[in-house]
Order: sequence, then structure tokens, then C-alpha cells
Amino acid sequence: MENYWEKAVSFEEYVQTGKQRLENPANQQEIDYKHYYELGLQRIDRTVKKYVADEEQLKELASKNFTGKILIISEVWCGDASSTVPALVKFFEGKNEVRIFLRDSDKSLINRFLTNGTESIPKVIILNSDFSVKNSWGPRPEYGRQLLGKFKADPEHYTRDLFYNDLQLYYAKNRGKDAIQEILELL
Repeated sequence: MENYWEKAVSFEEYVQTGKQRLENPANQQEIDYKHYYELGLQRIDRTVKKYVADEEQLKELASKNFTGKILIISEVWCGDASSTVPALVKFFEGKNEVRIFLRDSDKSLINRFLTNGTESIPKVIILNSDFSVKNSWGPRPEYGRQLLGKFKADPEHYTRDLFYNDLQLYYAKNRGKDAIQEILELL
């Protein structure tokens, strides 16, 4: 895990990489994902500007005496990640170091943390100070999983567009609070 940590980037580098891929796509996927990069960067910017840490959650973090690190597997183009990652980074800022490992640059890490056999992101890996894995979380909070379940159970009536719309409305209103709470419970 220490090797993955060393290859991971800061949040600022993560956002900059997303901007570079949007402006100068290096491959067909980056060209095809142009719209997703644009949306992701907009959502990241909105979350960074509007995020305010919950005082109770900050107290809970302090009470955990967690001295480890937070490694997030992510990509800027991901809708779940663009709404969750900035809130996590802001929440842990000044308390626990957070780095982001770009999933598409090396699939070996995500393949160790699959979600129901998929490479779903973001995936938060909670590391002890010795780089052993304490726990992992992701790719979305429980309410997001419920929405996905509703879509999968009846895609004819609860369409993909409705699912994505409801999910993004939830993320915009919740501003990472549920994700942070679920991660706090894993510390």
C-alpha cells in the first residue's frame, strides 16, 4: 500500500490532471469523456466552494484519535467521485493526510477493492500509520446505493436519467455529510 500511496497525488494535482485531460485529451476515452470531465470539474468546484464541515463530525473524528491516512481511488470524470471526493478532502484537511490514486492510470489497486466485481469509484481506503488497510468504503453512501437499487429493480419506470438526476440532487444537498459519517464509523 505504501507504493500506491507514493504514486498517489494531492487533491490539487488531481483537479489539475482533470483539467489537462479535458483541454488536451491523450486518448479516445478522454475524448469520449469530455462532457463528464466538464461536469466533474464543475461539481468539484461547487463542492469546494460550498462545503462546510459539520462540527459534530469533526468532534467524532477527534474522538477517534485516528493517526492514519486516507487514500482515495478516483477519477475526475466520475459523478459519484466529483461530489464526494472534494468534501472528504476538505473534511480531513489539517487532520489526516489524503491522497488520490488515479484509477485509470493503474488498475491493480482498484482490482483489490472491487465493488460487486466492478471497478466502481470513488473507493476510500483507510490506512493505518504503518500503511496496513484498516477499512475501505465506497463508491457511494447508503442513500445512493438505495437509489441504484431502485433503478436496477425497475429501469423501465425509474429510468437511468431519473436515477442520475436524483443522485446528483442528493449529492448537491447532502454535500458529503453521509459519506463522511459512514467513513467515520469505519475509523
